[in-house]
Amino acid sequence: MPGLFKFACIFAAQGCKRRFRSQRGRTTHVRTFHTNHNVVEQTQRRSAPNTAERAGSEEVIISDDFFDGDAFSDREPEAQQPLRSPSPEPQSLPSGRKQIIHPHLNGLPCDDKGEFLPPGTPPIPRSAAMPENWDPFDDELQFRTGDFLYRKAEMSAGDIDNLMDIWALSKSEENSYTPFSSHEHMYAAIDAIKHGDAPWKSFTTSYVGQLQPDAPSWQLADYEVWYRDPSVVLKNILDNPDFDGEIDYAPFIEVDESEKRHWNEFMSGNFSYRHATDIYEADNSTEGAMYCPVILGADKTTVSVATGSVEYHPLYLSTGAIHNTARRAHRNAVVPIGFLAIPKCDRKEDNTTLFRKFKRQLYHASISTILSSLRASMSKPVIRRCPDGHYRRVIYDLAAFIADYPEQVLLAGTVQGWCPRCTALPDNLDGLRGRRTRGFTDELLDTLASKTLWDEYGIDDDILPFTHDFPRADIHEILTPDLLHQIIKGTFKDHLVTWVGEYLILEHGEAHANEIMDDIDRRIAASPLFPKLRRFPHGRRFKQWTGDDSKALMKVYIAAICGHVPDDMVRTFSAFLDVCYLARRSDISEATLKAFDIALAKFYTYREIFRTSGVRPTGFSLPRQHSLSHYHHLIQEFGAPNGICSSITESRHITAVKKPWRRSNRYEALGQMLLTNQRLDKLHAARVNFESRGMLPPSSAPRRHQKTIDDDGNNSDNDGEVVDHSPAVHHVEMVEGNVVLARTRIRGYPRQLEDLAAHIQEPRLPELTRRFLFDQLNTNISSDDVTLDECPSISSKISVFHSAVATFFAPSDECGLRGMLRERIQSCPSWRKKGPRRDCAFVVEDEDKPGMKGMNAARVKLLFSFTHQDKSYPCALVEWFSTVGRSRDSVTGMWKVRPDTRQNHRLQAIIHLDSVLRGAHLLPVFGGEFLPVNFSYEDSLDAFATYYVNHFADHHTHEIVF
Repeated sequence: MPGLFKFACIFAAQGCKRRFRSQRGRTTHVRTFHTNHNVVEQTQRRSAPNTAERAGSEEVIISDDFFDGDAFSDREPEAQQPLRSPSPEPQSLPSGRKQIIHPHLNGLPCDDKGEFLPPGTPPIPRSAAMPENWDPFDDELQFRTGDFLYRKAEMSAGDIDNLMDIWALSKSEENSYTPFSSHEHMYAAIDAIKHGDAPWKSFTTSYVGQLQPDAPSWQLADYEVWYRDPSVVLKNILDNPDFDGEIDYAPFIEVDESEKRHWNEFMSGNFSYRHATDIYEADNSTEGAMYCPVILGADKTTVSVATGSVEYHPLYLSTGAIHNTARRAHRNAVVPIGFLAIPKCDRKEDNTTLFRKFKRQLYHASISTILSSLRASMSKPVIRRCPDGHYRRVIYDLAAFIADYPEQVLLAGTVQGWCPRCTALPDNLDGLRGRRTRGFTDELLDTLASKTLWDEYGIDDDILPFTHDFPRADIHEILTPDLLHQIIKGTFKDHLVTWVGEYLILEHGEAHANEIMDDIDRRIAASPLFPKLRRFPHGRRFKQWTGDDSKALMKVYIAAICGHVPDDMVRTFSAFLDVCYLARRSDISEATLKAFDIALAKFYTYREIFRTSGVRPTGFSLPRQHSLSHYHHLIQEFGAPNGICSSITESRHITAVKKPWRRSNRYEALGQMLLTNQRLDKLHAARVNFESRGMLPPSSAPRRHQKTIDDDGNNSDNDGEVVDHSPAVHHVEMVEGNVVLARTRIRGYPRQLEDLAAHIQEPRLPELTRRFLFDQLNTNISSDDVTLDECPSISSKISVFHSAVATFFAPSDECGLRGMLRERIQSCPSWRKKGPRRDCAFVVEDEDKPGMKGMNAARVKLLFSFTHQDKSYPCALVEWFSTVGRSRDSVTGMWKVRPDTRQNHRLQAIIHLDSVLRGAHLLPVFGGEFLPVNFSYEDSLDAFATYYVNHFADHHTHEIVF
């Protein structure tokens, strides 16, 4: 094996363990992962002001402004006083921000006996094992083979045996052996891994009420609940060195240079800071402990509709100390800890009060039993080793529960149609309301009758939430915002898009409405290509929507409906998408929250068009839309919502439930699924252990040029990639963007400028290039003021490229762990064996002006480079667009641009690649005319007079285009 990978990375001394088969592979790795032009140098960084000097004393006073609530406060009146307590030195961040760490529960390192260590004490090494010790495997070959076959290839037992038999044929002549003799041998080795072990256990429960002679089957059945000890699972998560640098050891308040709050990670929220204070005030001996918020999630999932609707109800566990990006990255930060029982009965019993009561009580009792091992460590700290290798005194706290609306109703013990967080009436959810709390609910239960509780307060008194069994836990307080079901699939797909279809039928009749819907589908299909933007070849006509479908459709939907529906409907979508994109940001400031409130108010105003048009005559008392009114407060409580969204548990279903089910033989599949999950966790933990000891290269290195399936079902290179320049530190400051030409020039083009111009049929290319070079060499005079003869000639060879790579800091998009995103700007004569593709880009013209006032859109016709006086000039031939008007369109909220023309020809120029910020997505202004049936998206950027600058193309564009 070492002979195949004989070239070590030249940065091995800095900790990179990668090895390569060839020098070319090593060169590609170094250029990709160790050359980062996007990091701001230390000399460029602005230092943060000294907090002690600003405060004038040794105390940091945190005012009430830091803990603004929504329409009602989540604290009792006597607890609303400003928090005054001695604070550690605020941590300065490269971006000029400061983190004010909690003064008491600040996660100080200790030894394994709980004694605090002097500052600067290094951690004890994790393992005394020798670097060549692969226990329980014989060697690297055996581990990597088992890891590949079981985790990566998911090979069946029979195929493993066949592979080993074939392998043995080649080894027989060499008198050597295969890594494993059989699949049993491989499974035994995996089962012997001690790292990451959290065995599955079970308990059985049943109906305890009085049984009648004709008792239904559900009362006679035993219900088995499988679970893992959550204390062991949390211990494994905290002991995972893979999370080093991606964990917060104390709650913090983050402020910028203007002393304005920012919310991002879970520990930046008010909930963590407030509960840490409550813990310390209740017991001063917790001083120096690490506050560890426990995040739970539950959601039913179906693994096979075709074979009997096989359902499972997994319960997941994570911790808010881990950063949001790690929680979303499928790296064992979210772990299944239980499979809840799903009682079944005959159809006639489905809706009986007794059966529904039993299901709900079984649900809460099961969760309470599963979590019971954490109860003691929610009051007294336990000693746990953390990702950085240090031990800390850890105190747990039930902090968040990720669930969709039906699950939230079940959790909170509320009636369907009521809000689980407030007391707004179900027929007027946006009216007057009060705060639901554990104490308030207990008082009502002691005072009012069941019918009154149900009718006037939406409380089901048959349910006692599991949180009553744990200190400080309030189910109404810990329910999280749910971007997926409340915003993306709920308000957008289930409500707004559906209402548009209903409006068209009411206004035009079904026949003509279908014609309009077909045109909307054609407009959606006509959207120009853009990196990571899904194409809809047939519009939105697909049977089953996923969350990704909804997120992709909302990027292009406004332009498609504009002209077919009233302007206020378009404004409704525009305001809603602003709400959605602001809520989905990874870093949310006070200014962002203000913009969110303004966008939400506009949405509430403009959506009235659906009431007046007859689509929603009864109004908008919809729980999922109503939940938007709580987002301002919930962001302040829990940080950025994308770190606690149900999309995390939904995606975990695939690896923890659906794939293990497919690997089973379908007979009593749950036991096999549990074993699969346990083995996968062990393999992951073993790999992390071997990596931390330098025996394996890091598996969390950035993904490069990963093959994906495009929307036509073809294998293709993705235009958009995530980037992670490891090793790195959280809060590294990045430049806005960096654009470079592809590494390899395209052969087949003429190398002389005049010949190239003739080849691509751009006769003005030599003149434009010479004038560009003049401008590069002369800063005091423009090439427009001189003749062409005064411009320098270009005699070097020309290199042509079909793409340029833009890399920029975009933490709100699907990005690397350090927030970097890479996209390709394409300019090629043939795309996927069809017509040409010429992407658009944002060109920075004035860095001092914000948004589109300092940028312009341009279409890239050619990417090339040349050399003059030993200096290389990466360039682009572009066609200019100019903005229409001085502000965004009042209907769509998007900027409009039109091609610059001169004598019926589009205006062209040569620009330096350094002036390009990143790719831009333009959408045609279709107007009220129908699109031809056979119109192709390839012609979209040539066929229209005006275009929208689509700032909904991704989150980064939404942040920079305003």
